[in-house]
Amino acid sequence: MERILLRNIDVENSHTLAAYRSQGGYRAWEKVLGKMTPGEVIEEVKSSGLRGRGGAGFPTGMKWGFVPKDSPKPKYVICNADESEPGTFKDRLLIEKDPHAIIEGTAIASYATGSHTAFIYIRGELAYGGKVLARALEEARQEGFLGKNIFGSGYDLDFILHRGAGAYICGEETGLLSSLEGGKGWPKVKPPFPATHGLFGCPTVVNNVETLAAVPWIIDRGAGKYAATGTEKSKGTKLFCVSGHIERPGVYEVEMGYPLKRFLEEDCGGVPRGRRLKGVIPGGASMPILRGDEIEPVRMDYESMQAAGTLLGSGGVIVMDDTTCMAKAAWNVARFFAHESCGQCSPCREGCHWMEKIFWRIENGEGKQGDLDLILSVSGNITGNTICPFGDAAAMPAAAFIKKYRDEFEEHIARKRCPFS
Repeated sequence: MERILLRNIDVENSHTLAAYRSQGGYRAWEKVLGKMTPGEVIEEVKSSGLRGRGGAGFPTGMKWGFVPKDSPKPKYVICNADESEPGTFKDRLLIEKDPHAIIEGTAIASYATGSHTAFIYIRGELAYGGKVLARALEEARQEGFLGKNIFGSGYDLDFILHRGAGAYICGEETGLLSSLEGGKGWPKVKPPFPATHGLFGCPTVVNNVETLAAVPWIIDRGAGKYAATGTEKSKGTKLFCVSGHIERPGVYEVEMGYPLKRFLEEDCGGVPRGRRLKGVIPGGASMPILRGDEIEPVRMDYESMQAAGTLLGSGGVIVMDDTTCMAKAAWNVARFFAHESCGQCSPCREGCHWMEKIFWRIENGEGKQGDLDLILSVSGNITGNTICPFGDAAAMPAAAFIKKYRDEFEEHIARKRCPFS
């Protein structure tokens, strides 16, 4: 498989402009400004079948096309680099190793949507990545790839690097917008959608780092070549971050539709020390877990994951062997979401803490009969009843842990202790 997203990371000093240019970097940007109209760029991205890699999987070209062409307001493009999902570290790799691909992709998105101001909103904890991006932006400005009248085209583009303060909720696009506007990172009610009423009430596009990093390759090599990879509905390649009980953890670029079982056993080396695979979270901690005996037919694309009862999400693959206490794992996940809830919506604000407390008492030998059904009831009352998807992200894994490993939770309650301790 030809690497698209990780094409440059093994090049010496890959984070520099010189290294990026040696691999054809900014060739797509020159092509766009010299030969293509904004509408042609959008159609090319639509034809590629590229879908958002932040978790939602919405068609990227369609998202760009929603931005009104005749709006008198300024338009904005925002690169969402606030990577916060537990088990996910793919964007960090791109930021640190290939920042110019992100800048070029964001610039192309800006031109396509008529924006003259682009933001990169980076997670505050990514201190080194922030420095790498700042240097890369300065290099691009000095060489004339950004700024006024780029390549003599008459097109101007300014970039602003904004550091967040570590709130998970700011990875949600409207929470990010609230933060960028100077307020609390509280998600906004939709509709209206950011495409028409985004940053400061102006038309705005928010795309994930991985999504934008794929754009230069698509423009340079052609939408048809990109669309020829992957599956009918899930085109191209995707980055997967593998962690947990696995022989070879790391970031992998995989063609969409690749078998999950083969990926874990062959590409990642399988579960170490001869242990048995007990469970896999395939898309970050907010996605429902799969039992080890469920992964045989599952493929690494949006549709197959959904058919299996989970979601592709951000591609954070967390592997658990048979030494894992699922009650403890569920409590750990619930504790994270209880801590990160922004508190705006009552079902999420109250429900996340309820679930965390109940999981804690089950794990610590204080579980009661009825606790499992109580968690399922609470999670059901959260799902679909919050302004943003955070509530669902907290409720779905909680319910999945119980449904997939109910006998283990019941053993905790019956024994009044954790059988794994």
